Amino acid sequence: MVNTNPMLLIDFYKAVHSDMLPEKIEKSVSYFTPRMSRVKMWDEVVMFGLQAFVKTYLIEYFHDNFFALPLDKVVGEYERILNASLGKNAFKSEKIVKLHQLGYLPIEIKAIAEGTKVPMHVPMFEITNTHPDFAWLPQALESLISAEMWHPMLSATVGAAYRKIVNHYYDISVDDEISRARALGDFSFRGQECLQSAVKSSAGWCLSFLNTATVPVIPFLEQMYLCDCEKEPVAFGAVSTEHSVMCSNYAVDGDEETLLKRLLREVYPDTSFSAVLDSYDYWNVIDVILPRIKEDILAHNGCMLMRGDSGDCVEVVTKTVFKLWDQFGGTINAKGYKVLDPHVKAIYGDSITIQRCRQIYEILIKNGFACSNVSLGVGSFSMQCVEEDGELKPFTRDTFSSCIKATYCEVDGKPIPIFKNPKDGGFKKSQKGLCYVYRDENGKLAFRDGYTKDDLPKEGNLLETVFKDGKMIKEQSLAQIRQRLNDGKF
Repeated sequence: MVNTNPMLLIDFYKAVHSDMLPEKIEKSVSYFTPRMSRVKMWDEVVMFGLQAFVKTYLIEYFHDNFFALPLDKVVGEYERILNASLGKNAFKSEKIVKLHQLGYLPIEIKAIAEGTKVPMHVPMFEITNTHPDFAWLPQALESLISAEMWHPMLSATVGAAYRKIVNHYYDISVDDEISRARALGDFSFRGQECLQSAVKSSAGWCLSFLNTATVPVIPFLEQMYLCDCEKEPVAFGAVSTEHSVMCSNYAVDGDEETLLKRLLREVYPDTSFSAVLDSYDYWNVIDVILPRIKEDILAHNGCMLMRGDSGDCVEVVTKTVFKLWDQFGGTINAKGYKVLDPHVKAIYGDSITIQRCRQIYEILIKNGFACSNVSLGVGSFSMQCVEEDGELKPFTRDTFSSCIKATYCEVDGKPIPIFKNPKDGGFKKSQKGLCYVYRDENGKLAFRDGYTKDDLPKEGNLLETVFKDGKMIKEQSLAQIRQRLNDGKF
């Protein structure tokens, strides 16, 4: 990313709002809220990504590209860009001078704990200024916050949806609790909009699962969420061939059998690996070649996963399980379902939608097989779109209509609740005044609004300070967030 003055990471109109606010305004409070769901199956969104945003932008980025730079450089860049685009008489730069001279970001953020499933209309976090000269600042940060926050939340919600499916079908057919977090993997890296999208998306996924193809998610989670891949399970990858490997060896050997034997005997004698087998004739490999190398597979100190990558993925992966059972056998688990010999397994990557995941598991169970006989991959389509009622619904900020709206200010010492309520706006109605978030008698998140500084309850508000005046106040670890999201059963 270009190292731009962070006060230019705005929509143009944010540059002039400071001049339009009420005179003598001293405080402004805004809330980030999911206002509605455009996906019927989801009425909650996973709170995630705020800590990473704060560390990346409000601390590191503001320091490196604003406070640590000379005043004339900061102001000069600000004025150069806006003079050329808005005009010299359209904005004032005194506020930028004052902020730089202050030396820190006078912002406080109070938030719900990350990993919490938040219902529509409940505010996820509050942002306010801590210095009376900077009431313009909370809403000036809106564009940046919105752009950075909605995507990791959506991917975390996607991951939670798949984990719910896994939990349901594993409860029926699997007696190994450890395998749930590795049932599905994120294969979306190459299909994301950019590197940062891929990393943040995979981080959201990794709240529910360990498997991902996105290597840089590990240093991201380590830096942002207090974890260490050498001391705890952060994320796991897979040893796997790809078509270039299979096809180049076929061009040299004239067959696929030679490479598979070499992988089993020489390259990975003690390591599990998957082999993509559809470069030419998938079922020929399954029906003809596997029986010929059966002794090598059974002598292998690991598991060989048979990967299809074309055709009907539901049919391919389930039929593969059935054929592997006929060839290699297995055992019956404590729940009465067939489990393949540990040397073999079926895998299908990057084509597994929510509907296909359910179909695969249902077919396996119907035929007496445990769902752990397959490993499934979720690609960029499922991280960016969902099919519902025959309609494709792409994921955007508007999937949950996530927004930041100002609901309270103080002018010359007077508390003033503010709100928006469009006559024909429906879901666009905002909260009014300060908000109090709590759990109701059923344990579900709820909120009350309409408060001012004088009557807001001082105890029990689930919106807790996580950032203030340039510093993290409360950090959460990846392990804590996973446990919270998965009810202590990650």
